Amino acid sequence: MGFLIDAKRLVFGIETKKTTYAFAIDNLGLVRHLYWGEKIDSLDDFDVPPLSEISSNDPILDLTDEEYPVYGGMRYKENCLKVLFADGTRDIEYKYDGYTQTDEELVIHLKDAHYDFAFNLHYKVYEELDLIERFVSLENKMNESVTVEKIHSAQLHIPYQDLTLTSSHGHWLAEFQEFKQPLGQGKIVLENRRGISTHNHNPFFILDRQATETSGEVYYGILKLSGNFSTIIEPRPYGGTLVQMGINPHDCLLTLNAGETFVAPAMLFGYTTEGFEAMSHHMHDYAKQHVLREGVRPVLYNSWEATEFDVQCDEQIALARKAKEMGVELFVIDDGWFGQRHSDADGLGDWYVNEEKFPEGLTPLIDAVKGMDMMFGIWIEPEMVNPPTQLLKDHPDWIYHVENRVNDTSRNQMVLNVTLPEVQTFIFNMIDDLLSKYDIDYIKWDANRPISQTGLSREMWVRHIEAVYDIARRVKERYPHVLLEACASGGGRVDYGMLENGFDDFWTSDNTDAYDRLTIQNTYSYVYPIKAMRAWVTDANNRVTIPLRFKFHSAMMGTLGMGCNILKFTDEEMKLSAELIEEYKEIRDVVQNGDFYRLNHTSRNNYYCYEYANESEAALFVFLPQTQIARTGVRIKLRGLDETATYTFMLAGAEVRKTGAYLMNHGIDVKLSGDYASTIIKFKKSE
Repeated sequence: MGFLIDAKRLVFGIETKKTTYAFAIDNLGLVRHLYWGEKIDSLDDFDVPPLSEISSNDPILDLTDEEYPVYGGMRYKENCLKVLFADGTRDIEYKYDGYTQTDEELVIHLKDAHYDFAFNLHYKVYEELDLIERFVSLENKMNESVTVEKIHSAQLHIPYQDLTLTSSHGHWLAEFQEFKQPLGQGKIVLENRRGISTHNHNPFFILDRQATETSGEVYYGILKLSGNFSTIIEPRPYGGTLVQMGINPHDCLLTLNAGETFVAPAMLFGYTTEGFEAMSHHMHDYAKQHVLREGVRPVLYNSWEATEFDVQCDEQIALARKAKEMGVELFVIDDGWFGQRHSDADGLGDWYVNEEKFPEGLTPLIDAVKGMDMMFGIWIEPEMVNPPTQLLKDHPDWIYHVENRVNDTSRNQMVLNVTLPEVQTFIFNMIDDLLSKYDIDYIKWDANRPISQTGLSREMWVRHIEAVYDIARRVKERYPHVLLEACASGGGRVDYGMLENGFDDFWTSDNTDAYDRLTIQNTYSYVYPIKAMRAWVTDANNRVTIPLRFKFHSAMMGTLGMGCNILKFTDEEMKLSAELIEEYKEIRDVVQNGDFYRLNHTSRNNYYCYEYANESEAALFVFLPQTQIARTGVRIKLRGLDETATYTFMLAGAEVRKTGAYLMNHGIDVKLSGDYASTIIKFKKSE
């Protein structure tokens, strides 16, 4: 497994546990895609027949299944790379320039036939996970600059057109709304143009052929980018479907100066014949094995709903005491602790502790939290500034703005030009000062508006997020114990670019309604890891009062947090919260580190059923938001168990013992009643 190379015929294969991906250098010197699908062991089986034109309206360059099509010649299809040379040439004619291979990577080297300009196709393989990673790097070896008008990271070829696209759409408070649509004969474009937020679409795609959770062909991929991305899906006139992902070319130009290189964000993709469940397991395992730190995430309490901007030291300590009584492990003070921050109209940028709210600084609060044996976290929004702040008065040129235009504000704030080295230094030093001065374990990094008025710079859409990544990596290198949470008005920065550049957790959505979160979390689970999904119990809901138990069960499906005003909790609510937090800790390892299953059922009632399982235990979550007229229960068949082992669990108040084979093939009957009913059933494997 790994890389297979026929050096004589220039045929290349990438082999995973169950799949093969193959391409070759053809008779025209083009990098031609050959195959992506179930495993084929021998490269000898792959022919590379010469291409010939079908008609004068179907040029060879347009018909060739190129691995990485460029703009140039008689190509009218979507291209991955378009550049402008210094002499005005807007065309690439490439030739094969060899390959290099290590244990970790295969690189195909291509160069322009006239200009000393090279681009390299990079391939990595995660064999056991049936995943491949692709990206492209550019090298300008000339004395003149090159302007990059478009750069996509990869193009994939799928040999079918009868496919269904699954991805997400939405908006603030409604991120990760799943949609499905059949491919027609037009082009589908999913994108982000806002620089920061991706509430509307997310950089992933899933294409299937009548697949179910456990069967059927599924092709899928994600882009490791947090900013402006573009996904293009296009059925081809002569069959098959193309998928491209990369930096959105909208308003974007990159200048590659003499001697410079540029590396595009990576695209991770996979294929399975075993349905959506296998896809999710591969992506989750990739995150757990190659991205996320080991261990379990702490139970969190965040003070925002209790106090909003009106934070006071004594009240925060009182909240911490109540949180500790419940079993919380991490106390996070949210917005309002700094500058003249009494509303969203001031304070951002003036990152000093407000002395009226904290006369002795943050030390008394942190000491109190640490004295209760809890971790301490803090909220920041380092890329933003409010107009009244001293920072903006001292540095009016530090924001994105357009001359002769009124500066845009949204949520009463402007966006710092993070592409400036002095702004990057300011942000890093601010965070470094906080972490060196105070014993902080957790940072909630927020970003509450899109970027606008970018002026003459058209590469800032890329450079801004590169700078954010760089700052986060530097912070983690200096303070490796600190957990970073990616937040952008909720789920605006849920992507692998954030995870692989220093961040540990996602704030999944500002919508904390426990019922809404079931659908948000379901779509999130397709490609993103459960362990990074922060989910809170809060006072907020968009409907009639939801029981506290249902709220907890919904939030326990990820990394549990709380945001209620617990100072107003009754003794009964405190007791129930403590019991449920303790129950979460009992199943936390299997929830965060186990395998996740979206379970199907045939009940006439609208049950939501999910399972987490590892080698020794499983946890089954069952939700019934509303009992229908037919008061029917649900038969649930579990998955991922040891069919030869016996499992012990509680059902209807009695201890039950069943084999894994029975639980997976026959299943168990569960009946909930009323509105917003829920239960968790824990299965222990017998020794």
